[in-house]
Order: sequence, then C-alpha cells, then structure tokens
Amino acid sequence: MAILVGTLVLMLPIAKSGSDGASVLEALFTATSAVCVTGLSVVDTAQYWTPFGQATILVLIQVGGFGIMSFASLLGVLMARRLGLRSRIQAAAETKSAGFGDVRSVLFGILRITIGVELVVAVILALRFGIGYGYSPIHAIWLGLFHSVSAFNNAGFALFSDNLTSFVGDPWICLPIAFAIIIGGLGFPVLFELGRRYRRPLHWSMNTKLVLSGTGTLLVMGTLFISTLEWNNPRTLGTLSTANRILAGFFQSVMTRTAGFNSLDLSQMHPATWLGMDILMFIGGGPAGTAGGLKITTFAVLFFILLTEVQGGTAVNIFGKRLSRSVHRQAITIVLLAVALVIGSTMALMLMTDIGFDRLFFETVSAFATVGLSTGITASLPPAGQLLLIFLMFIGRLGPVTLASALALRSRPLLYEFPKERPLIG
Repeated sequence: MAILVGTLVLMLPIAKSGSDGASVLEALFTATSAVCVTGLSVVDTAQYWTPFGQATILVLIQVGGFGIMSFASLLGVLMARRLGLRSRIQAAAETKSAGFGDVRSVLFGILRITIGVELVVAVILALRFGIGYGYSPIHAIWLGLFHSVSAFNNAGFALFSDNLTSFVGDPWICLPIAFAIIIGGLGFPVLFELGRRYRRPLHWSMNTKLVLSGTGTLLVMGTLFISTLEWNNPRTLGTLSTANRILAGFFQSVMTRTAGFNSLDLSQMHPATWLGMDILMFIGGGPAGTAGGLKITTFAVLFFILLTEVQGGTAVNIFGKRLSRSVHRQAITIVLLAVALVIGSTMALMLMTDIGFDRLFFETVSAFATVGLSTGITASLPPAGQLLLIFLMFIGRLGPVTLASALALRSRPLLYEFPKERPLIG
C-alpha cells in the first residue's frame, strides 16, 4: 500500500520538474526503491524531482525504514508467543530481553532510536553544509535532514547528481553518514540490548555478539579489500591523498552494509572489486534493522557449521551456546533460495540486454540486498529489466524475514523417523 500511494503521488505533475508528470514505471521504481530503502534510481533524484517529489521520497524512506524494523521485530514477538512455554522461557533467557515481548515497548523503542540518531546526524550535516559549503540555512537544514534519514534507513538516496562523490575527502560529511548507516544496520534488537546491558558484554545474547563481531569484521575486511584493489586506480582512489583513500575505502565498505551512497565512481572500479562488493552486499547487516541482505547472523551460522564440520565436531557451538539444528536448516534454506533467485534474475537480464555479466550481477545483488549501489546501468535497462529489479527489491526487503519466520513457525514434531543412510559426498 505504501508503494502504491507513493507511486500515485510521484506521478503528480507537482512532483516532477517540468510541465508533465512522471511515467508510471519511473514513479513505481522510485517508490519501491524508497519504501524498500534501496536507493536504486532510474532518474536523477536531484534534478528530476521537485522539492515536493523529494519530500515524498523522504517520507517513503522513513515509512519504509520504520515499518521494516517494526515488522521484523513484531514478527519476533509473534513467534515468541506461538512457541510453547518451555521454548518461550528458553528464548527469554537467550535474548536477555525482558519486556521485549510488549508491542508498545517495541514500537516506542524503535521510534526513540530512529528520531534520536536522525536528529543528531541531521544537525551535524546541516552545520557542515551551511558553514563549510555556504548553503543557506533552510537549504542546509533540508540537505542535512534528507541525507540523515536516507542514511539511517540505509536508503542511499542523495540530493546531488553525483551522489556524494564531491565530498569524497570530507570526513564531516562521510563519517556521520557512515555512523548512521552502521547504527541502522545493527538492528533494533541489538540496539535495544546494548542500551540496557552495554556494561555487561559477557551477558549479551548470541544474536548481539554475532551482529557486532560480524559487522566489525566485515567493515575492516571490506575497507582493506576495496582500498587495496583500488589504491592505484587513477579513476577511483589513485588521485586522492593517503588519508582520503582510507576514508573513501572505509566509506564504500560501509555502503556495502546495504546503503546506496557512493563517494567514488563505481563504474570505474575493477571487476574484481565489484565481485568482492557483491559478496559483502549479499551478506548485508543485522536482522530487524534497516539493512538488507541475508543478514550477518545467517552467514555466521553457516560459517560456524562449516567450522564445526571441518573440525569434526558433532554440535555447532557459538559463544558457549549450542545452536539448534532447526537454525542450521533455516539458514541453508534461505541462502540457497536467495542464490537461486539472484542467479536466475541475472540470467534473465542477460537475455534482455547486451550488458556484461559482472555489471548485471552487481545490479541484481544490489537490488535483492536492497543496497542501491550501481555501476550506472539502472536507467539503461529495458522496462522489463526495471520491473525485474522492482520485484527483486520487494522480495529482498520482505522475503528473508518472512521466510525465516515461516520456517520457524512450521516446525512440528514427527511421530516416526526413517532409517539413516548417506550418499557419497565429494
């Protein structure tokens, strides 16, 4: 419904620069990208839309980000209430989230975090735009508010035609935006627990430990990977100072946490860099947050399954806790379905266009993981290709969380088991 309303509003002549309104496909693509907090666009947001259209996009981003966090968190509440008494007691002990099952506390907690982070970042950005770049107070406040909301919700929409490439060496612009993206990508359950137990890390839940350790690891690895491969590329990092190269490498690593800002021209990057960013985008951020992807926890579970199997273990243990076998199956199911969807969509785009595989694969991963980064081919895709990206953004935003919830609620005990047998593996 939010996408439908947003599409209709963006089709109004008042929303588009010029005398006529936007086409149905342009409005639908932009509304879907905003509500699904992706950031892909088939038009120039800064030039194509009027201030009314840009404000509409801002509202859609806020509605989409808040709705996704609320939706995912409340699904967790629903699952907890559907479990048996023993399972609910175990879940409460595991998550250390007394009171988290209260719908009112969930919604108000999300609202407080959202408003708090967005206001702080908006003030910093507004001051920088006003003092550092000479924008009028009203314009600076608008720029600060828009980019703050877009950053916290991991949307990636910018009000500059070159996105943020003009600010590649400005830490007062890049770092606050990166901070908002990281906070939004951690997920509400992690932020909620950190607010209550920040002094007792040993008592944090497995989810919080996985998200924090995974986020830190991926940010460092992503920064080193992008900086190393692009360090001497004259079309990206090569012409920057050492400090600015590190800042730009870190900023682009943060963007792979599923935010679509870019301070470098991605179309000029090496294909190997694109492939590494594909992996980072596909993993995504924390669950029940504004980040997309298949979530850090999902891939952490697969990593520990792999580690246990290589070491010859019989049970998967993470941070001193044993992982339920049902979680193994859920993680494997979600990842395999997502891989099949991304590969199938890439093949479909290859049949529609003459664009190379690496760029098309980057585009499909970015859409499915609701990242918004692009090598510059979004607008050149045929209408059928753009409709496919719309489908990927919608499925990528709602699919993983709803599938995980459905798999968790469908578990039922069997009254019998078949005899064991194993095929040859490898």
